[in-house]
Formats: sequence, C-alpha cells, structure tokens
Amino acid sequence: MVANPSRSPAELTSVASLYEQDYLIWLEKTVGQLESQVFSELDLENLIEELSDLGKSHKNAAASYLMRICEHLLKIKYWDSEREHCYPGWRREIRNFRIELHKLLQNSPSLKRFLESEFNTQYRHGRDLFLDASNLPKELVPEQPKFTLEQALDADWFPI
Repeated sequence: MVANPSRSPAELTSVASLYEQDYLIWLEKTVGQLESQVFSELDLENLIEELSDLGKSHKNAAASYLMRICEHLLKIKYWDSEREHCYPGWRREIRNFRIELHKLLQNSPSLKRFLESEFNTQYRHGRDLFLDASNLPKELVPEQPKFTLEQALDADWFPI
C-alpha cells in the first residue's frame, strides 16, 4: 500500500481490509472520495492495481472476441460436413462477437492497434479451437490467416 503520512497505521489497515472484505463497498467509497476530492484518504495501491487490471481486462476481452471470430470464420470456410446444419448459428455467433468487439473499440479506439498486433496469434488460437472441434486434418487449414483483420471485423463479411 502507498504510504500516506497523514494516516495512522490502523487507518491504512482499515482501508486495505475493506478492499479485501467487500470490494463493492470499497469501490463505492473510493468513487465517493474521488468525487469529493478527498485524495488523502484514497487507497492508492489498490486503486492503481484496479485501474491497471481494467486495461488488461479490456485487452483480454478484445483478444478473446477476435479469437472466437476467427474460430467461427474457419468453421464456415472449412467444416463442410457441419456447414448446412450449423451455418445459421455460426453466423449468429460471429455477429455477436463482432458487436461486442465493436463496443469495446468504440469505448477504446486504441484497442485496434492492440488487435493488429494480436491478429496472427488470435487466429492461431482460433485455428486450434476449430481443429479440436472438427477433428479435421490440420493441413487443411492454413497456419496464417487468409482473411484480414478488417474482414474479420466487417459486419457483412463471411468467407462464403
């Protein structure tokens, strides 16, 4: 915890234990302190950790949606035996993942740069998930994507 010279050790322990005992109450108290500009009473260590984790959470969610989009695009493109029956559901899943990913991008446009750097990795993860589900030979599915990030994010693009 970041030391604050105006607080006693008991007060420091009390704030830290509130974070550990009831996160929601700690969060509400922290928001109240920020709104009231009572900065001297902030639990800075946990606040910094939470803000840092929030950024990581958005990145993890964006990467996960991209991976699932890639997985389902591969299902549509390569899983011939299941396509007729499953195609509507796969399209619906892709649309859902794209919508959720676009929400994240609207709130944090800088995530696009992150997705650009992660595209090949998330494609490979999606490919692995697809191969596990389909039991198709791995040689059938390219190791590198045959579609772009822009196509993966495009609400109207599908591989067939």
